[in-house]
Amino acid sequence: MEQIVTDANFAEIIGGGKPVMVDFWATWCGPCRMIAPLVEELAAEYDGKVVIGKCNVDENQEVPMKYSIRNIPTLLFFKNGELVDRMVGAASKADIAKKLDALL
Repeated sequence: MEQIVTDANFAEIIGGGKPVMVDFWATWCGPCRMIAPLVEELAAEYDGKVVIGKCNVDENQEVPMKYSIRNIPTLLFFKNGELVDRMVGAASKADIAKKLDALL
């Protein structure tokens, strides 16, 4: 199950001890809607191993600004609270899974 990531709960989510992937998206973004089902599937597959969250860039500005999110979708990967990788643009489920596996 994906978690909703906001400016208010971001630090708590990435600092929770598990690896984290955050999908930065917006409702009007076509490529974001394209990868949304893949992100949902991966959230189910990696449940208990990786926290997978979604951050709406229209509703949250602080975190996207802090990590220089200029294009969406952008996926950020965190380990031990630190940013370790990022993907910009639509990606295949296999490519995203490779990045998640690298976190484990």
